[in-house]
Parts: sequence; C-alpha cells; structure tokens
Amino acid sequence: MDNLSDTLKKLKITAVDRTEDSLEGCLDCLLQALAQNNMETSEKIQESGILQLFASLLIPQSSCTAKVANIIAEVAKNEFMRTPCVDAGLISPLVQLLNSKDQEVLLQTGRALGNICYDSHSLQAQLINMGVIPTLVKLLGIHCQNAALTEMCLVAFGNLAELESSKEQFASTNIAEELVKLFKKQIEHDKKEMIFEVLAPLAENDAIKLQLVEAGLVECLLEIVQQKVDSDKEDDIAELKTASDLMVLLLLGDESMQKLFEGGKGNVFQRVLSWIPSNNHQLQLAGALAIANFARNDGNCIHMVDNGIVEKLMDLLDRHVEDGNVTVQHAALSALRNLAIPVINKAKMLSAGVTEAVLKFLKSEMPPVQFKLLGTLRMLIDAQAEAAEQLGKNVKLVERLVEWCEAKDHAGVMGESNRLLSALIRHSKSKDVIKTIVQSGGIKHLVTMATSEHVIMQNEALVALALIAALELGTAEKDLESAKLVQILHRLLADERSAPEIKYNSMVLICALMGSECLHKEVQDLAFLDVVSKLRSHENKSVAQQASLTEQRLTVES
Repeated sequence: MDNLSDTLKKLKITAVDRTEDSLEGCLDCLLQALAQNNMETSEKIQESGILQLFASLLIPQSSCTAKVANIIAEVAKNEFMRTPCVDAGLISPLVQLLNSKDQEVLLQTGRALGNICYDSHSLQAQLINMGVIPTLVKLLGIHCQNAALTEMCLVAFGNLAELESSKEQFASTNIAEELVKLFKKQIEHDKKEMIFEVLAPLAENDAIKLQLVEAGLVECLLEIVQQKVDSDKEDDIAELKTASDLMVLLLLGDESMQKLFEGGKGNVFQRVLSWIPSNNHQLQLAGALAIANFARNDGNCIHMVDNGIVEKLMDLLDRHVEDGNVTVQHAALSALRNLAIPVINKAKMLSAGVTEAVLKFLKSEMPPVQFKLLGTLRMLIDAQAEAAEQLGKNVKLVERLVEWCEAKDHAGVMGESNRLLSALIRHSKSKDVIKTIVQSGGIKHLVTMATSEHVIMQNEALVALALIAALELGTAEKDLESAKLVQILHRLLADERSAPEIKYNSMVLICALMGSECLHKEVQDLAFLDVVSKLRSHENKSVAQQASLTEQRLTVES
C-alpha cells in the first residue's frame, strides 16, 4: 500500500500539470489497486483528498477521462464513498460527459453516476432535473449495437423509472419506440427480463401505456404467450407470467384499452378471449383481468355480454369451485361485477344464471373473493325487484351476510355485506325479505351502517330502515329498539355535519317509527321537537319541508 500512497502523491502533481502520459500511468495503478482491494484503496483515495481534483479531470477532450470515470465508478461501489463523491462536485461534470461520442467514456460515466446515485431517491431526482433522461434515451438509440452501453442505459432507466417525477420526462421522449425495437431483437431470457423490468414501472403511466401500444409492444407480448404457453421450463413460465401481467397493465389506461378493444373486433381482444378457456392458470387469470379492464365503459360491457363473454367466465368459475385458484376466482368475479353495471346487462346476466354461479363461492373463506362476490350480487340486483326478492329470501345467503357484517379485520367485506343487506330490502321492497333479515339478526347491522363515515352508506341504511318501518315494523321493533336506533337518529339530526339527505331520511324514518309503541315512547323522551323545529329554517328546501311535516307529526302524536 506504500506504492499506493506514492501513486496518490504523484497523481496530485500530474493532475495539476496535466501531463497525459504520467497521469495515465497513475490512473492505471489506481485501477489495479482497486481491483485488488476496493474498500481499502477507496479509503486511501478519500483520505488523500484526490477526489476534489477528479472534477477537473472529467473533460471530454482528454484521453484519461474514461479511466477517471472508471475509478469513480469503482470507489462509488462503497456506500461510504458516495457522499464524498457528491461533495467533490463530480455529478455535474459526469452528466456533461453523457454528451460524449466516445463509447468507453459513456459506459464508465454511466456506471459512475449509477453507483453514486444508487439507492438515493434525492440524487436520482437531481439527475432527472439535470435532464439525463432524454440524453440516455438518445444514447440507447445511437448505441443499440453496443451491449454494455445498452445494459448501462437499461439499468439507469430501471432505477429512474421508480421515481414518479421521471414519468413525465420519459413520456416526452421516444423511449417506448426504442425499448420495443430493442425487445424485438432479444433472444436471451435475461436480456428480455431486463427490458421487462424497465417496461413495468414505465407502463404505470397512461401516456406511456399508449405509446407502448402504438410502438407494437402488445404484438410482442402476444407472441411470447403463444411461444411459451405449453413450456414447463422455469424461464419460459416466468416470461409468460411477465408478458401476460404487462398486457393487463397496458389495459388499465383508458385510451390504450379502447385502442386495443377496437369495438370488440380487435385481434388483441380476440386473443385475450382465447386465454380464458385455456388450461394455464396464469393465462386464465390474465384473460379474466383483461376482460375486467375492457369492461370499464358501458359500450364495451354491452358488446361483450351480447357476444357470450358471460358464459365463458361462468365456465371458468365452474372450473375453480372446488379447491380453485383464488386469484382466478377473484379476477373472474371482478369481470362479472364490471359487466353487470350497465342496466341493460343485468336482466341478461340474471337469466344466464350468473347469480347461481356466484353463489357457489358463498363458502369461500378468502376475503378478496368474498368482496368481489358481494359486489357482483349488489350490481346484479340494482333495480331488479324479482332477483332481489329471490336472493333476499335465501336464508343461507342472508346468514352469511350477517356473519360477514362482523368481519372487523376486513373493512371491505364488512362494508359490502352491509350494502348488500340494505340493497336486498331497497330493491325488493318485500315483507318476506325483511322477515328473513330480521330472523337472521341483520337489523342491528343496518342500524350501525347508518352511522358509517360514508354518506352513501348512511343513506342506503336509512332508506332500508324506513322500508322496514313501513312494511314490517311489528316484526323488527324489538331489534330496532335494542340497536338504539332512536338515539342514533337524534344524534344524526342534531349533528351539524350531517349531510342534508341524511337529515331528510332520518326525519322520514322518525315518522315511520311512530307506529310502534315502544319506539314512539323513546322519540317522546328524547325531545325530538327541539331538534326538528330548528331544521325548518335549513337552507336545503327538502330538509326544511320535511322538518315542518315531521314537527306536525310529532306535535299530533304527543
């Protein structure tokens, strides 16, 4: 290591004199020492203060520039050297060197910047602000024959693409075109994998999704699927998964999705359809998720239901009832739920037997499946009185809903169960449904739902409770009393933060409860008149009118 100390001293002198030959000799010795013991050599370099001189050596016209950049890249492999490199002002001259024509300079400069900024979001953000993204994309286009430089660019893209601030800059370059061009040339799995790792974070951006679709990425992905679908080699299975996942990601953008749907006639849409009946779980999953993504507007949903997609999804679900694949169940139910949103599709899906197919999963213990099952049923019965009545009289279903209303660990399942209970009453307006829900112990959950933090859920609960009070008050009064409904209504009316529709529906409900002796007594004991009379001057006309009617009713009944 004494030789190293001599080299460092000599380097200080030659760095100032700029004698190229002796400078080159010193740099070679340093690189040799780093190759033998990187950490110890890096410590000596830091102690010597030589880093400060490196900034002045990073000049485009010097023959030593590549070696200086290489030394910086090597020392910056050590975490303790990264801040000293930044403090020595090396980032700015290195970024300037990305405009060099020399491929070795470019390679070592890229390595140096990559190592200095490794794992540091703030330094990577600084690089983005200095405009390295357009420069690197240009380099990839010019030097696509140089494997080492290409790899350097891809590693840099992979790191920078993790930052949200990079996406806009990437979108203003032709990165999509360059990556797809590069992808088409690759034969080796590792190289494709490397490009995939850049594509995935970039494809989260909607503008880039569209650019990737226009650059022909989808055709590449479909080709991979076709080639690898029957293979049982580990690399091929991984590639198939990555390609089909990326395909689904591209469909999350509205414009890219619509472009690929092509009115349901598109080649891509047809190919994705063929994945659903396949025997490959990964393809079944991607196919169902793709349909769920295509089903994001009414036009697409109506077209798909008219062209038999529901039967394909039901067949898929059937294959996964016993010990089925949970992710496939979840994806197929997601697709059915989205397809059931347009009013015109509901009756068609009901008569195709979707309810029966979905109810087979009632015994599932997996919250994601439970959540989608509930959402699908709720969409199907919206304004479908007959279906709502049929489901609402299904004791097994109602008992399971009541059980899930207590799933404290799974807020989504709990919320959806409450909403479906309320929907069964609101859409069926059936005494039998109300009796089934009372007998299964569902009333207390609807009362609790009226205190939800979501106005839409509060409202749904109040409307359902008003129907219960109007149609089956005698059957439900005990449960309404023990759930403290009257006290809750008093609180909702007195609370200034309650939305106008909540106040309105609470008063409608109060009037409906007057037919029960025990609840009527509770209303009298709580001095409702004071709260209601204040609402007569409410800025919302409907609330003010309902307050007058409720006040009259309370006065007469007292």
